[in-house]
Parts: sequence; structure tokens; C-alpha cells
Amino acid sequence: MDEAMASLTKAITSFLATFRSEATIRRLQLKLYLVHSYSDVIGPIVSQAIDTGSVEDLDLAIVDEKEPDDCSDEDMIQQARTVDSFFSAYPSVLHCLTKLSLYNVCFAKWDLHHILFDCCKQLQHLSLFNCDAGGLSAWEIQAPDSKLRVLELNFCCLGKLGVLCLPKLERLCWDTWITPKRPLSFDVVPSLKELNLVCGATTDHQGFMLSEVLRDTTAIHSLILNFQGERIWIKPEGEQLCTAFNKLRKLSLHGIFVEFDLLWMIVLLEAAPSVEIFDIEIWEHPCIVDTEGRRQTFGERTNPSWKVAEFKSCKEWLLKEFQITGFSPMEQQMTLIRAVMQRASNLRTIVLNDYQPCDYCEEIGALPRCERLPPERVFPKGKGEQETTVEQLVRDMPDCNVQIIFEN
Repeated sequence: MDEAMASLTKAITSFLATFRSEATIRRLQLKLYLVHSYSDVIGPIVSQAIDTGSVEDLDLAIVDEKEPDDCSDEDMIQQARTVDSFFSAYPSVLHCLTKLSLYNVCFAKWDLHHILFDCCKQLQHLSLFNCDAGGLSAWEIQAPDSKLRVLELNFCCLGKLGVLCLPKLERLCWDTWITPKRPLSFDVVPSLKELNLVCGATTDHQGFMLSEVLRDTTAIHSLILNFQGERIWIKPEGEQLCTAFNKLRKLSLHGIFVEFDLLWMIVLLEAAPSVEIFDIEIWEHPCIVDTEGRRQTFGERTNPSWKVAEFKSCKEWLLKEFQITGFSPMEQQMTLIRAVMQRASNLRTIVLNDYQPCDYCEEIGALPRCERLPPERVFPKGKGEQETTVEQLVRDMPDCNVQIIFEN
């Protein structure tokens, strides 16, 4: 860390101190550790460059050497003190920020909302990694004048996130939440187009109605739900989702445990007939051993209890492309593909991909995946295996015009 900061300090000092006043840096990206006296050297130079108009946009990441699991509450509070001191000493930095990334910060004693939305008037992209307001506090965002377009939360322990007003927000991603109930709600977000929710449900997670989260959204066109190989944390529903899914163009369901039945996905497609791309990713990682400790944390993996027959839309599906990553000719996957092909009259392409590589899985297996698993759990490699898979899929559909593509 010291070596990195010493090198960066020298470089940025030389660069900004000698930069010609008649030129302008359109976008300056800095990644800092606020340690020792380095910030006292870099801060004034960057601040002066901003004040003189030499820097238009600043992309700042204030990083920490500790992993989230290694951070105590006091560590996070101390990091917040350091960040606050830096911003207090160099307020010009806040005024020029268009992107900000913070790591391991607890804002329990600071007004997070004021710093991010009242002071950072140009902020468009905010990424928070292991940041919170202390004690699973809820965080409500009421910022009608904010220019924020992208909000990313990673391992942020919030009791709940309530986006009351962010009129420019286009994309929100939340990776891992702690709260057992509905983690998120929206009010005024007219520009929200992409929502990405990633979480492996622990035993405390009770699940929630997706329609309640999306109730006040009107423009979402891309929805990504990633369950990280654990239980499905959205509760069964159908028609209730039609309004929120009205403009949905791409639906992605990732981290689906390999042994789960998959027909429940048809309910989501029925509620979103305007979807043109349907993308699923099957989760199978031998590196995650199903020990008693894992079961105590995440519980048993149970098949989704959705009833497909309970809801059927009368609208024609616009689905054109169906993608599966982690494909194998298992009964669950073959049944889902046939069901989609029979229902989607506009379907033109099915893309079948092998599993994404995982170094940990490969390390624990002396043999390749294809030799460790039964044939029905392995991606069809050769031309003969792939032709057999296609024949099985179109056997009862002689007029099928769907192109089936295998991508290793």
C-alpha cells in the first residue's frame, strides 16, 4: 500500500503540477488509499486543478486494504473519519465528482445523504462496497435535484433501501443484503431502466413479492435476478407482475441451482410478453461443499413452489432469443426449452453455452468436469452429441424454425 501510494503521489504530482493551464483534462480517474501524508500531498494539487478548471470530471475511488469480512465496526468508523477529513479539507473534490467509489465506510456519525447528494452536485455514478449507516439502519434517498444515474451496492448492510426520489437514476445493482424481508422499495424513479439484484438467501431471508419492489417503477427494460445457487428469494406470483413488466425487454435469471425444476420461469415470461431476450444461468459448483455449516447458513435448497397453471397471459410473446449458460441435457432444462419453444411463436434463436470456468472447481477435481459428472450433466461437446440434443428438442415440433446454437 505504501509503495503504491508513493508511486501514485509522485506521478500525480508531476502530472498535475506541470499541466498546462490552457489544456483541460476531460476525465481524471484516481484510486487512493488515504494513509499517512499522501492525501495531504495529492489533495491540494487535485483541488487546485479543479479550481483552475484544468479538470472537468473526477472519478474517485477511496479504497481500503481490508476485505469486508476482516473489517470491524471501529475499522469502518475510522475509515469514515478519514474520508470525511479528506472531503472537509478539499471541498472542491466533492463539487467535481462525477463518479465515487467508497470501501468499508460506516456513516453512522456522518450525514451520508448530505455528503452524497447536497455536496456532490455533479455525481452520476455511486459505488459503495461494504458501506452502511450503522446497525442495519435503513437508508432513504430523497434527492430530486440529483444527477445520479447509476447506484451500485456491494455487501452493504442496510436494514432497507428506500429510493424515494432519484429522477435521473437509470441503473441500480445491489449485491448481497442482510435484511430478512423486502430489502428495497421505490417511489419516484421515472428513468430506472435496469435493475440487478444478487443475493444468496440465508436461512433468515423470508423472501418477498417482486411486484411490491417494482410497484412504482414504469420504465424497467432489463431485469437481472441472481440467486447464487441458493433458494429462490422471490415469492410466487403472476398477474401482479404484469404492470411492472410492461416494458421489460430482457429478463435474466442467474445462479439457478442445477437440480431445481425450471418451469416456474414460464410464469415470469407470461407476465412479461414483451421480453425479447430471455437469459438464464445454471449454477453448479462442486467447490461449494454442502456441509452442515453451509446448511446452517443457507438452509436446504428447495424447488420453487410456483404453479405454472395458475396464470396464463392472453398476449403473444415477443421473445426472439433464449440463452442458457451452464447448459446440459438434463430433464429440467430440456423441459423448459420445449415449453418456451411451444409458447414463443416469434422465437428465432436458442444459444446454449457451457459453464463459466471456475478455478476453484477445477482445483478440487483431478478429472475434467466431463469425466466427473454423468453424461446428462455435461455440455454436449461433439457434433454427434449436439445433433442428438437438437433432435430431442424438436422431436414433436416438425415445423420448428428455431436456430439452436452451441457455444463452448
